[in-house]
Amino acid sequence: MIGVLAPLPVLLPLLGAAGALLVARHPTFQRTLSVLVLTAVLAVSVVLLLVADAEGAGAVSVGGWPVPLGVVLVVDRLSALMLVVASTVALGVLVFAVGQGAADGSEETPLSIFHPTFLVLVAGVSNAFLAGDLFNLYVGFEILLMASYVLLTLGGTAPRIRGGVTYIVVSLTSSLLFLAAIGLVYAATGTVNMAQLAVRLGELPEGTQVLLQSMLLVAFGIKAAVFPLSAWLPDSYPTAPAPVTAVFAGLLTKVGVYALIRTQTLLFPGGALDDVLIWAALATMVVGILGAVAQSDLRRMLSFTLVSHIGYMVFGIALGTAAGLAGAVFYVAHHIAIQTTLFLVAGLVERQGGTTSVNRLGGLARRSPLLAVLFFVPAMNLAGIPPLSGFIGKLGLLEAGVAQGSTAAYTLVAGGVVTSLLTLLAVARVWTRAFWRSPSQAPAEETAAAAAADATSRRRPVDEAPESSGTPGSGDGDGDGRPRTAFSDAWRRHTAVATASEPDLPPAAGAVRALRPLPRTMVGATAALVTLTVALTGLAGPLYGLADRASTDLYDRSPYVSSVFGEEEVP
Repeated sequence: MIGVLAPLPVLLPLLGAAGALLVARHPTFQRTLSVLVLTAVLAVSVVLLLVADAEGAGAVSVGGWPVPLGVVLVVDRLSALMLVVASTVALGVLVFAVGQGAADGSEETPLSIFHPTFLVLVAGVSNAFLAGDLFNLYVGFEILLMASYVLLTLGGTAPRIRGGVTYIVVSLTSSLLFLAAIGLVYAATGTVNMAQLAVRLGELPEGTQVLLQSMLLVAFGIKAAVFPLSAWLPDSYPTAPAPVTAVFAGLLTKVGVYALIRTQTLLFPGGALDDVLIWAALATMVVGILGAVAQSDLRRMLSFTLVSHIGYMVFGIALGTAAGLAGAVFYVAHHIAIQTTLFLVAGLVERQGGTTSVNRLGGLARRSPLLAVLFFVPAMNLAGIPPLSGFIGKLGLLEAGVAQGSTAAYTLVAGGVVTSLLTLLAVARVWTRAFWRSPSQAPAEETAAAAAADATSRRRPVDEAPESSGTPGSGDGDGDGRPRTAFSDAWRRHTAVATASEPDLPPAAGAVRALRPLPRTMVGATAALVTLTVALTGLAGPLYGLADRASTDLYDRSPYVSSVFGEEEVP
């Protein structure tokens, strides 16, 4: 069954993207097609997970080419679990985007690129999870990166272009390093098939192994935003629209973490660079969370917590034990859902209050209790409050660190505890300022600025409202002096997202007026993901058991190799 279903998580989104372009003039059909495609991908992914867990890993050589000449897709417990979680959150984000577009009247705009590009992104993520050779993994990265370039810069505003340029330069640097590493691996071993590499890399001189491993770890560390290779992320993600930021935060960095897991277990299981990863994990946790505590903008705070909690995943990988890796796998699945949900909530907050600066928000808990609940539950989960899944994942990692017993591991444990406490402080500050306090308790200078901006907007005609409001008809330019185009106007009507991400900018017009009712589809999609994060707590036992079985297979390596070559000796 795996041989039949394995290509579908890649093939279905690509075919769906082509279909979405064909029906671009019929937005309702386009939205329906996109949702149906991702629903089908989720269903296929669930079946693959059930089969892989029950029967073990399986592989298919696409096109019938003999292994290792052809493209090999491998489904084991880890890749199947990643597919299920990724397709679940991608579907939730797409429904959120559909609701946002419908609420803002996007059916009357010429915008047709979002849905096809989003589906291509999902195809790239799926291909990366299933890739059985390094070059196909590189192709998966490039597919998702090309789609992400488009999504990140849609709308053409100055902040998005700046963030997009940074993201593109960093991504291209990482890709070039990865491609160079692939070339060196092939030169040294004569193959890029990962099942073959599991055998052949161990036969190389130790110095050559360390060089190849270092190049791959740096390339994947950039993609996963591991310190000190993470400075690009907080300046890139907050500029994008809420659905785009959510899927980026939830999935893209986790593909890098997935590649790190494969590198450290399948290709280089000796643990030669585990000590380096330990200190990188510690620095990622601490530096990231210190950056989060210093932020007054909700999106930037979440971006820094994203970096910080990547450190927990690297923590589990660096320990070099099955228990540590099981904790890392569980935490990856947990964090994909949590981080995606929080960025969608940030989009709802911005839609309600006209800003994500917590210094200019207040009273949201009283004026929008549902929104307060949607933020509070995943925020506490992110902070690791018991008995939520965040606490279970962190507890598993801390126990694995104590069991490992080295001085570096104990240092990591202490860093993990401090990071968790500071995460609680960061989200608690957002809660007390944006949700709990009344608007009248905002700092005087912020209130005065908001009042001045509101007064200015009242004197200004509707079609001359500030560009940062992100609403249709807001000005004649794109915010940087360039004339508005039909494309950029369509995207604004599709997303209605405020583009100003700096906390000290004047609040958007109407930021202090009465809150608008939130569209039901957007709230429903976010509530569904919040429910999923709570369900992870109830399903923590089976999920952690699955992560434990996956980690055992990863360190054994024979299930993966056997799925590709069968009982034959690896050539």
